[in-house]
Amino acid sequence: MALSDETVDRLMGTGIPTVAEIEAKYPPRNLKEGQCVTRIAPSPTGFMHLGSVYAALISERVAHQSGGVFMLRIEDTDTKREVEGAAEFIIKALADFGLKFDEGPLNDHEEVGNYGPYVQSKRREIYQAYIKDWLKKGLAYPCFCSEDEINAMRERQTKAGGRPGYYGMWAKCRNLTEEQINANLDAGKPFVIRFKSPGKYINKIAIEDVCRGKRFFPENDLDIVIMKSDKLPTYHFAHLIDDHLMGTTHVLRGDEWLSSLPLHIQLFQVMGWNPPKYGHIAPIQKLEDEARRKLSKRKDPEANIAFYGEKGYPKEVVIDYLMNLANSDFEDFKRDNPTKTYLNFELKIERLNNSGPLLDFVKLENISKEFMATLSAEELYARLYEWAKKYDAALKQKMDTNSAYFKQILNIERGNCERVRKDFYMFSAIYPEIKYFFDDEFSLSAEEALSQLANLPKEDVKFIADTYLNLYNPNDTKDEWFAKIKEFALANGYAKNAKEITKNPDVKYKGTVSDVATVLRVLMTGRRESPDLYSIMQVLGPERVVQRLKLLA
Repeated sequence: MALSDETVDRLMGTGIPTVAEIEAKYPPRNLKEGQCVTRIAPSPTGFMHLGSVYAALISERVAHQSGGVFMLRIEDTDTKREVEGAAEFIIKALADFGLKFDEGPLNDHEEVGNYGPYVQSKRREIYQAYIKDWLKKGLAYPCFCSEDEINAMRERQTKAGGRPGYYGMWAKCRNLTEEQINANLDAGKPFVIRFKSPGKYINKIAIEDVCRGKRFFPENDLDIVIMKSDKLPTYHFAHLIDDHLMGTTHVLRGDEWLSSLPLHIQLFQVMGWNPPKYGHIAPIQKLEDEARRKLSKRKDPEANIAFYGEKGYPKEVVIDYLMNLANSDFEDFKRDNPTKTYLNFELKIERLNNSGPLLDFVKLENISKEFMATLSAEELYARLYEWAKKYDAALKQKMDTNSAYFKQILNIERGNCERVRKDFYMFSAIYPEIKYFFDDEFSLSAEEALSQLANLPKEDVKFIADTYLNLYNPNDTKDEWFAKIKEFALANGYAKNAKEITKNPDVKYKGTVSDVATVLRVLMTGRRESPDLYSIMQVLGPERVVQRLKLLA
């Protein structure tokens, strides 16, 4: 039933612009064929989920590789769940990961683009104008049912074995007369506005999902709430109006919205508008007890995008990893084009993993190792310093005090070498890997050293350390340094390598040249494995080397 202007004004108020006035402010976009307009529309209800960045990356690529527009829209109409500062974090997170939007809010007061505002709470009058129009056309109606009445209705539906929801015979307020509506308003009853669905659940409809192909659904018959009692719209209605006015061509979102697809298509059809193309992205999953489950905002710290910044994964690595989850052939692209970035790769929607990509930290770490290996010592130092400024004040102070020394350490097996070291994968793990270079962190005892070298007799370990102390010359080249170790080892009962021991089973070798070098390595680093030992000793310097060689004296 269409309502009179007077009743609509009682419901919605006056002074609201008309639909025609609003439409005039949002002219259709002048798009070339094939150009896409996509958006990410997060709610500021907490931290930004890794899956949201994943969806944003896919939407950004679809838009920009077509020469189109990528938008950020903040959907903050759920005021009860809104978390203070969450919108600012979303904006910053996208910037931190290099996902540049062409239109959207920059902060509380600034935005870029001609189709805003891009924060839904600032578009209240726009939604109300369309609500008024729907009420006058009989496409919507006020519902005065209380929460208790709705709950009681659901209980009756469940007991009767029916579908829960406000539809058909259960839609109590659907056919109220204008007199009844005004009587409820006179009584001061609170109300919401509901969509009057023209659908029939028994009808089946086919919808093309750009990610999943053709899907069949029951037609929507639910009279869903489109405006809450606070006169703010629900997601369903707000996204309809915004995507229409902003000219969105593709909506790529999580598959939790797949069941709402018939409703959303119906809303566009009721208005006579062309709907955007919808694609539903499978969520990132996690393996737990050999079973896959959706990455949980409540249970999994790695679901929070801030987790990756705190751990110190480079932003390029996170994006490359997400690209790999989106299209598995991205890995081949990177291998064949090591100097190119994800911006040079054509993402294909049809190749998205519809069963849900699996979060794999081993893969993430390998990608990160490869990336960090491309950085010079200067670049790595600068990136580590920026991370420490934000997350590790003690490390920042140590870097401030030992800047040149830090750069020497980071340059080991990095500058002018055939095989670049690949043991660094996140900034938070770098200092624990190199702290043995610092005297205040190096606390190796004689007992600990001998324990690590238990494959050799104690007297042999001590003999190697004492003898090499007399051989040590900090001015030796790497070849001279190794020649001394090899000469000493061979002269004192050590084989050239394990192969020689196998060849000569009757000879009682004490070990190999490698065992002699391992003694020096443990004394220098406290570890049996490390980067190039000669380079380590050069960076440590003569004073530290001599001091550590005397540990067993």
